Order: sequence, then C-alpha cells, then structure tokens
Amino acid sequence: MLAPFRLLRETVGMNSEFDRLSGGAQGDLSGPVLDPGFVPLGLFLNDYERRANETPSALRCEVALEGVPGSVSRWEGRLLPESEPSADTLAFLRHTIKFLLWARGGATLHIAAPDVAIRYIRSLLSPEGALAFEAGLMARAFERPFEVRSCASEALPSATATGQALGGHVEGCRIGFDLGASDYKIAAVQDGVSLFSAEFPWDPVSEPDPAYHHRRLTEGLKQAAAHLPRVDAIGGSSAGIIVNNKIMVASLFRAVPAAVFEQRVKPLFLRIQSEWQVPLAVANDGDVTALAGAMSLKRNGILGIAMGSSEAVGYLDPQGHILGWLNELAFAPLDARPDAPKDEWSGAPGVGAQYFSQQAVSRLLPAAGIEAPRSMPLPERLLLVQRLAEEGDRRAEQIFETIGTYLGHTLPLYRRFYSFGDVLVLGRVTSGRGGEILIAAAHCVLQHLYGEAGAPFAVRVPDEQSRRVGQAVAAASLPPLKRSKGEAP
Repeated sequence: MLAPFRLLRETVGMNSEFDRLSGGAQGDLSGPVLDPGFVPLGLFLNDYERRANETPSALRCEVALEGVPGSVSRWEGRLLPESEPSADTLAFLRHTIKFLLWARGGATLHIAAPDVAIRYIRSLLSPEGALAFEAGLMARAFERPFEVRSCASEALPSATATGQALGGHVEGCRIGFDLGASDYKIAAVQDGVSLFSAEFPWDPVSEPDPAYHHRRLTEGLKQAAAHLPRVDAIGGSSAGIIVNNKIMVASLFRAVPAAVFEQRVKPLFLRIQSEWQVPLAVANDGDVTALAGAMSLKRNGILGIAMGSSEAVGYLDPQGHILGWLNELAFAPLDARPDAPKDEWSGAPGVGAQYFSQQAVSRLLPAAGIEAPRSMPLPERLLLVQRLAEEGDRRAEQIFETIGTYLGHTLPLYRRFYSFGDVLVLGRVTSGRGGEILIAAAHCVLQHLYGEAGAPFAVRVPDEQSRRVGQAVAAASLPPLKRSKGEAP
C-alpha cells in the first residue's frame, strides 16, 4: 500500500493561479494541507496495475455488471500471480468492485477470474461481507436479488448500453426543481430563458413523514408557476436512484420507514405528475449536472460534479447520451487509507461525500482551527467558511485548497472508469472566492503532478448563478412537450 502522498509544494512552483488566489502562502499542495494522511486511491490502483502489467505471468480478471434489462457494462484488469492474494491484491479487487457498483450499477455480477479472486469477491458481497451494503442496495434498486456468477472469459456477457439523449427541450413554459439534503432549488423557464429561480431550505433527511416532502416541493412549484403564464412541463433533479420517475433508493428519505417509502415515497413524482397533469421527467441529480454542462459548453463527453450537501456526479458520453449507469460516486471510494473518514449513511470509509460536499467543509473545520457551534447546520457552516475566505482568512482558504487537492487527485481516478474531455464543477461549495481557490488547486495538482494523465481534460465552472441553481434550470429541459398543455393546479 502506498504511504500518504506528500511532496513539498515547491515542486509545483510559485507562479500559478493558485498562488495568486491564496496570496502565495506556503503549504503542501500535492498532499491536502489539512489532511496529510490522504492516500489517493487512483495512485494505489495505478501502482498495482503497473506492477501487474510488468509481470508476464499476471492473470486476467474480467467483470460484467448487468443492471436494467439491456444494459451491461464491462471492466477488465490484471492480477498479480499469487497462490494466496496479498493485501494489495485484495485491496485492488475490493476498491475496484465497490467503485464499479456505485459507478455503473447492477444486480448481477458476472466474473471470469482465478478461483481465489472469485471466492474473495463472493465473500465481499455476502450478507456478512464488506460490501453487503452495496449488494443489498443494488437488489433494491434493480428489484431483484443480487448475485455473483462465475464463468469462462468467452461466456462473459458483452457490453451493451441503454444510451439515450437527455433533456435539451427548451420550448414552452417549464418548471425545474433540484432536490438536495439541505435545500431544494426551483426555476421557472420560458422558451429557454429563466424568469425565476430560488433556493428553499428544508430538512428531508430527518423527516419520516412523506407528506412533508410532498408539501414542501408543491409549495416551490406553485411559487415558480406564479411567474409563468402557464405550465407546460415539469423536470426534476434528485439525489438517489431514479428509474422511470420512481424513487428506488435515496438517502434524502432515509428517515422514512421502509414500508411507507414503498407506498408513498417511491411514487412521489408520479403523484406530482398526476396533480399537475403535464409531462414530467425526473433524473438523477448527477446526470442533470452533466446535462447542465453540455448545455452550457455546447459539447459532449462531460463529467458533471455538483458539490452541495453531498457529491452528485453525472456523465454524458462523447455521443451526448446517458448510459443508464448509477454514477453515485458520493459512495464510491477515492481515499485508500483504512482509517479514512466514514460516510454516515453507508458507513463506508473514504468515499466521495466526505470530500466534495458541505460535509467535507464541516469535517475540515477542526483541522483548520475554525470553531463553529455543534448545533450549526451544514449550510451555515459553509457560509461561515465562505465569508472568511472572502475576507482572506488563511484558515478558510486552506479548507478550499484541501478540497481542490482532493479533486485534482480524484479526477484521474474517475477517468479510469469514464471517457470525458471536460469536467463541469458546480454546487454551493464552489461559490465565491473559495470556489476559485478550489478549482485553482485542482488545476495545479493535475498540471504538475499528473502530467499527461491530467492533460486531456479541463475543469470548468459555470457562472455564479448557474453554480447554484443551474441544475434546476437544466432539469426543466428534461421532458419533451405533448400537444396538450396544462395549467397549474
């Protein structure tokens, strides 16, 4: 296993955009200044892969993940030839399988590999295994039991995709919404022009009654409708796994009992559509982030990352299609140290939600030496740090430097599993001067520490307004119009 990744900041030079924004303050940019124990998972995977490729007798490991009907994704790698897998081989398999599950999704894992690797992966995904949470969640999302099937390489299912174009419909009078864990955003859009947008605080995570979620969302929709002559369509962006406008799994509703979730949360968006009597389409918030990037940059092959109450990731392939993948990288690993910070929902260490979100800002407060009342909500903690950053407070700057350094090390990891040319970063955490420092730090890491691996893509941000409510505006473009048009209820 690699040691914590530390190099002196002098190796990246002092004449960078990062230095302009941070005032040239000294620090260790290559390793997160407030989190020196961070071990970039991409570096560990690269190191293991290099050793395997340099070993002539290395063994092939091939995986096919089967999700919704007609969708199969493939991955293949090489394993060191060991009669008993070393700790590095086990970690390589564990991190890779976990990442694939959260990135691609699927309820059936086909694998062609050495028997010892197959046995280990089965144990990971067993009810007592390290990936039992993932196996159970995939079973819920795809509505069938999770299973691992071993097979010969030639019998492995071929990769297929249910790729489809996403959104881009701007005609008519539309409402878009974007549901997050600390607020939801609403936009009223007419013929592609935003007439109204607003953010509404709410607390869905701790609310067990689905009537709360329905009432609050309806309130926002009605406010937006008041700014339009009529409502032709509604589009939504939501954290969680959304299939055919049904909420299959979502941490936003974690307080709702399972039986109540099935009856009243799962069909929530279908109920909204019935009440408003207009076309409605809801997509995962990450995919809508990527759509916002495609609409803004007028190009495809985009990975979208929204840093809000959690991390939302979406992907449009080079043909401008979504592929039916989960892209739930908030729960995918990026830090390889065993004692990495744990996600409160999945219980997993070292996953995206703890590094690219308001949670990350809050987690870094003690290391930065910034005090905040324990009762202060995450959005207010973020605002506190952002205000300090605007004032040039070095402690706050280091929080955004640290998150930017995480990002610079993580994008090459993401590119192992996605083919993209641009990365669009938005969300509350990227607002203001703090966001500028974050992006500059990411660019420095990519440019000076990854060389060619960091060169093929650019990290971009939209304008300030789009960073905050851009997903709601993009979500409004999801549903195509039908001939009949409805009025607000």
